[in-house]
Amino acid sequence: MHMHNAPVGVFDSGLGGVSVLKEAVRCLPHEHFIYYGDNLHAPYGDRPEQEITRLSAQCADILTEKGVKALLVACNTATGAAIRLIRSKLDVPVVSMEPAIKPACQSPGNGKILMCATYATTQLERYKKLKTRMPDPERIIDVPCPGIVDIIEQGNFCYSAFEKALDKCLGRYEGALIDGLVLGCTHYIFIKDVFYRYARSRFRGQCRMFDGNAATVRQLTRVLSANDMLKVCGTGSVSFFTSGDRAKYQPLFNMLLHY
Repeated sequence: MHMHNAPVGVFDSGLGGVSVLKEAVRCLPHEHFIYYGDNLHAPYGDRPEQEITRLSAQCADILTEKGVKALLVACNTATGAAIRLIRSKLDVPVVSMEPAIKPACQSPGNGKILMCATYATTQLERYKKLKTRMPDPERIIDVPCPGIVDIIEQGNFCYSAFEKALDKCLGRYEGALIDGLVLGCTHYIFIKDVFYRYARSRFRGQCRMFDGNAATVRQLTRVLSANDMLKVCGTGSVSFFTSGDRAKYQPLFNMLLHY
C-alpha cells in the first residue's frame, strides 16, 4: 500500500479522542483513520503512571500492527505518561496532545485560569514542565475532575448529570475571577457547553474555554505533509476498534463522531 493511502491511527483511553478525530476528519477529509478506544481500561486518569504507560504502549502497538502511517495520541494523560516511550518504539511519526494552557495564559485579564483535567495529567512531569514555561504559572490552578469521564463514557451529556461532579471539583472557586477554563481532557470537549454554563453561573470574569484539539490536528497536518504522507484526493474513511464491548461502544462512537 502506498504510504499516502495508509491510515492514520488515533487512540484514547476511551471515547474522548473521538473529539480530536472529529476535527481531523473535518480538516483532512481525504484521509483514512483507524480509531482505537481502550474502553476496557478507561479512564486512564485514575491509574498509576506505570500502568498508564503500559496501556498506552499497547494501544500504539495495536495500531502499528494495523499498518498506520502515523499515530495521533488523542489523550492528554497518555501523552504525559508515555509519549517518549511510544516515539522510541515506533518507526512512524507520532503526534501528541498537551493541555492548551499557553493560549489560555495569553488571553487578557487579571483572573485565574482553571486547568480541568484528570488527576494523573495534573501530576505528570511533562505537564508540570509545560506549566513552568508559562509567563505566569501562578495564574494557573490545576483542577482534577474525577467522575466526569465515567459519565461521558456512559453516553450521558445532560447538564444535570454533571452538576454534582462539577460542584465537587469546581465549587470551591465559586465567586472567583476566572479568565479561562482549559479542557485538559479530550472527553471534556463533548460537554464544553456544560462547563461553560457552570462557569458562568458560579464565577466572575470571561470564563473563556480552551482546548488543544484544533492545534493538534494542525500539527498532524504539518507532520503528514512534511513526511510526504498527506492524502489529497479521494474519499476518506473511519474505522473503529475497542478493547471493550463493541456492541456497546460502536453506537456511542458513531454518535460522538457526528455530535
